[in-house]
Amino acid sequence: MSDFGFYFNLGWEHIMSVEALDHILFILVLAAIYVLADWKQVLVLVTAFTIGHSLTLVLSTLNLLQVKTGLVEFLIPCTIVFTAIANLFKKGYSPKTIQVNYLLALFFGLIHGLGFANTLRFMLARDQNLGWSLLGFNIGLEVGQIAIVFIILLLAYLFIKLLKVPRHDWVLFVSAGVFTLALKMAIERS
Repeated sequence: MSDFGFYFNLGWEHIMSVEALDHILFILVLAAIYVLADWKQVLVLVTAFTIGHSLTLVLSTLNLLQVKTGLVEFLIPCTIVFTAIANLFKKGYSPKTIQVNYLLALFFGLIHGLGFANTLRFMLARDQNLGWSLLGFNIGLEVGQIAIVFIILLLAYLFIKLLKVPRHDWVLFVSAGVFTLALKMAIERS
């Protein structure tokens, strides 16, 4: 059980550290189109991302999938750029128009999972229980992502409901800002 706690903290720190800026930016741009009333949809969205992330962590840790680190580090900001662009061109925010986000979260979670897989593979000792370690890491990651989403939804509430910023303007502002940062990351990593 101590492995579980260690990897839970590692998952939490993975999302809450400054080094996780690309991860935080992805969650930010993914959740930017939602409001506080959509919290259940956002939890499903974040869980879809974690599932994708977990799949590639498992496959990579078991040496069943290996992708060059440089390619993965380039693709991660590209997923953020793509998601930001998708937000910029959304016509509405009804559940039907934003359903594609679940697929984006799952698919792009696969790519983001590869970003940490090499580090995790080296950390796991042969005698540790892989299942408990990965479960702890993913639950820590999920809890961290939920905390970040909660902050994003509170900010959206503040701007949209209290400061009366139109929802479309909020989404454009957040998505354009994240797009700029992610594009800079992608260029630097290319």
